[in-house]
Amino acid sequence: MPEPISLMPAPPQQRPRWRVWAPPAAAYAAGGLLYAVNGRLWDTLLWDVVGLDPASRLGGALHFFLYDTVKILLLLAGIVYAITVARSFITPERMRAMLGGKREGVGNAIAATLGVAAPFCSCSAVPGFIGFVSAGVPLGVTMSFLIASPLVNEVALVLLLGSFGLGPAVLYAVTGFAIAVIAGLVIGRMNPERWVEPFVLEARGRTAVAMAGGLRPAWSDRLDLARTETVALLRKIWPWLLAGIGIGAFIHGWVPEDLIATIAGSDNPFGVLAAVALGVPLYSGAAGVLPLVDALFAKGVPMGTLLAFMMATVALSVPEMVILRRVLRPRLIAIFVAVVAAGIVAAGYLFNAVL
Repeated sequence: MPEPISLMPAPPQQRPRWRVWAPPAAAYAAGGLLYAVNGRLWDTLLWDVVGLDPASRLGGALHFFLYDTVKILLLLAGIVYAITVARSFITPERMRAMLGGKREGVGNAIAATLGVAAPFCSCSAVPGFIGFVSAGVPLGVTMSFLIASPLVNEVALVLLLGSFGLGPAVLYAVTGFAIAVIAGLVIGRMNPERWVEPFVLEARGRTAVAMAGGLRPAWSDRLDLARTETVALLRKIWPWLLAGIGIGAFIHGWVPEDLIATIAGSDNPFGVLAAVALGVPLYSGAAGVLPLVDALFAKGVPMGTLLAFMMATVALSVPEMVILRRVLRPRLIAIFVAVVAAGIVAAGYLFNAVL
């Protein structure tokens, strides 16, 4: 006689602990090994096996492209995975509760700190910005989050550290954080709520701040989420990443140093202004723009000018403005761009003075 079929769902089976932790541990070990031998690997393949001349334009450009592609993909995967696990402990509701009801300045600093911990590009930070405004968080405080999230995230800092060392990375982080806090304070003093679309303000006070059933996900769920988000992010950005590295390789191999020096070199007092003006219309995350910065630095462009260009590219973009237009009026968007751009220009000249 056949066994009766139960319609009750089977209880979820817990995976053994070693099966939860072994895949990420193995991935980090393999990634660390590949990162360590990355440069020597391409040296051997291109110079010894293929026979390219290291001093040739093609050889230099190809080595730049292959080395930077592997380096940046490894850094991105490792950082995004770790940060996604960390972010699984902080829900959007908790973030909104932390940002509301704080004194002027304190809320901006907290918002900027949360932005630093959220590895978003300028467009990806907009949904969080909209949620905070709708939840009743002061607009100036929310602006600090919107600025800091793409500007000073872990991806940018680790990539800067790997390419240029501790000094530029720390100076970038401190200055970017200060720009986010000060810009949020300046905008908050302008009574910016009058330039917000009415439907956003009408939603204030109706957002319930509550944990989703009080459930705490297991470690296996957190690691699965981190793997899924990391793969999704890499699939989304890899064409832009390769395009950015390709442009950087072209600049590295073929763009004359004299041309770069004329436009943005240390002899041009308006080099920082030109870099920021060029960076604002562009749209890229830190991973996409850093290869360009690396190539331009090799051509003699001052570090401060390059960091200002990077800040303008990652913190301000036309797609971001288009998305913000759904909730903000053009005047407030223009003020936002002007205040942030002015802070970036000042930071660029400061960088050039101290680096």
